[in-house]
Amino acid sequence: MRGSLITPRRLAIVGVSVLAFVLCLGLAWWQWERFESATGSWQNLGYVLQWPLFGLFPAFLFWRLRRLRRQHDAEPAPRPEPKPSAPAPVAGPPDEDDDELAAYNRYLAALNARDQQERRR
Repeated sequence: MRGSLITPRRLAIVGVSVLAFVLCLGLAWWQWERFESATGSWQNLGYVLQWPLFGLFPAFLFWRLRRLRRQHDAEPAPRPEPKPSAPAPVAGPPDEDDDELAAYNRYLAALNARDQQERRR
């Protein structure tokens, strides 16, 4: 394992996670009081269930990042791929026997020439 178990960065992440959880529990309590009031609705009850999940998300994210870091550290270094000895064959020019393809290529060449002229201006 690299470094110390307790670092300022980890303490800050844990502190933010705990603060988020406490804040979200307070918001859940507030929504519960709204649900029990005369103007409360089922939407408030839904928020009561959602806020604790929102509060747990930073802790889950911290856990997931640590798990991915450990997994990344445990993987061996990738081996360089061998280079091919001969270059891959390059496709030759298209067949000019096809009249439709030749006409399309002439059209594209004309568009390119016109575009080049407009850029020079």
